[in-house]
Amino acid sequence: MHDGYSRTACPADLKNPAPWPQARGGAQKSAAPLRILLASYRSHPRAGGQGVYVHYLSRALADLGHRVDVISGPPYPELDPRIGLIKLPSLDLHAEPNALLAFRWRFLRSFSDIYEWIAHNTGKFSEPYTFGRRLAKYMRSAAPYDIIHDNQSLSWGVLALQRGGAPLVSTIHHPITMDLKIALEAEPRLYMRFFLRRWHSFLRMQKKVARRLPHLIAVSQSTRRDVSQDFSINGAHMHVIHNGVDTDIFRPYPDLPVKSNTLLTTASADVPLKGLIYLLKAFAILAGDRPALKLVVVGRLRDGPTKNLLGELGVAKRVSFRHDLDTDELARAYSQAGVVVCPSLYEGFGFPAAEAMACGAPVVATTGGALPEVVGDCGLLAPPKDPQALARAIAALLESPALREKLGRQGRQRMLEKFSWRAAALSYETVYAQAIAHAHH
Repeated sequence: MHDGYSRTACPADLKNPAPWPQARGGAQKSAAPLRILLASYRSHPRAGGQGVYVHYLSRALADLGHRVDVISGPPYPELDPRIGLIKLPSLDLHAEPNALLAFRWRFLRSFSDIYEWIAHNTGKFSEPYTFGRRLAKYMRSAAPYDIIHDNQSLSWGVLALQRGGAPLVSTIHHPITMDLKIALEAEPRLYMRFFLRRWHSFLRMQKKVARRLPHLIAVSQSTRRDVSQDFSINGAHMHVIHNGVDTDIFRPYPDLPVKSNTLLTTASADVPLKGLIYLLKAFAILAGDRPALKLVVVGRLRDGPTKNLLGELGVAKRVSFRHDLDTDELARAYSQAGVVVCPSLYEGFGFPAAEAMACGAPVVATTGGALPEVVGDCGLLAPPKDPQALARAIAALLESPALREKLGRQGRQRMLEKFSWRAAALSYETVYAQAIAHAHH
């Protein structure tokens, strides 16, 4: 059942797709309503930023009068009622208690299914590739859209749609090469380093596809710079459009008391990229002469290095973990925090920092990736991987209620003025118009 796939070349059945029918008979002015398909291989509404991005961008585009459908693999996003959701099921093997035993004979009828099952159980992340195949197959019989917007699958299937004449843009939130680099630096075991490289083998596809897409969008100057370097792309050809933040949901709650001795962070416990271990070390430095100080981590604690480190530092009883918070609960948590800390080693944008600032919370962040672009001079910054510097920045806020109040107020104003989803959607309209004109040229 092989269909020509190889790890370094576009699959044979995607090289010569059917011509793309013109939805409107030529280039479409950006001011006119468009029929937009926003494609995302997984769009969890709370874990990670891609589901957040899909939710808010689709809504902002609908607010401008466009007709928007989202096509997504599981987990599926939460969407505005005006947005259509097209479910494109994957095997979603991450949700299976035992992915090996999840095999079903019906998988043999689909190359994408059998490939996904084999790849997952041999240590590869195949969802961007298989999503692209399923997307290309779906679009063969679907009504054409004025524009297809790929949310960082950067897959052979997306490239096939473009070759067939589909107007197409792709967003890159950050180069996953950074995740791999940081994970390898944190992993001393040779066999685990092998599996990390194998898991990230989809990067070969993404690099090759990205070089052939003329309309790429980066969500920050940092992402544009790093994608340009790691993917060997001319950064001048990439558009930078910052994400927005929902300042109606993420807002101050003046009726809720601020817990001045509570630090809050949102971080995956055992993902090195998020830098939680450095915050825990900084917290241990601060906790010695601050017996009332507590740390709340919005995330899930599992057995692993982070749990072991909590025991070694002797702060386990003063660190709590919360998970599955909805957006209202998260906004309230930000609003009540004495200090919100973003210890990431790298962020392509940094939704937690933006959301916390929109809630009027004083923020300490690292200089990793795009965080300085988001925080500006409305928070304190420290170098990544430096617990001492992180502790000093946090201490400066803990010891100065006036500075906390000032930065919280300025951070809220910065989000209102500079990080609007409406402004982002208007910028996307401009790029869409360019892609449509290019496709119909």
